[in-house]
Amino acid sequence: MMSDLHIIELPPQEMNLIFEVKVGAGRPHRVTVSPEDLRDFGAGGDAADLVRRSFEFLLEREPDSSILEEFDLKDISRYYPEYREEIRRG
Repeated sequence: MMSDLHIIELPPQEMNLIFEVKVGAGRPHRVTVSPEDLRDFGAGGDAADLVRRSFEFLLEREPDSSILEEFDLKDISRYYPEYREEIRRG
């Protein structure tokens, strides 16, 4: 299932990076990554990789159809408090 994950970086908005993520032929999701998110969750690494790992985290817990169509990366920890710690571990 993870091989069906397609991530496209869209033009940034203000200081935020924007990604479109599709799982297979499913509907697209729009994910916003702020500079703070990248620093806090990605340890300064690659934003696309952070988005990929975050979607893998979500897909382990819920089907693609249950994932919000549009969200900020930091919103994940509102639903899954363990996200911050797990995603930092890589």
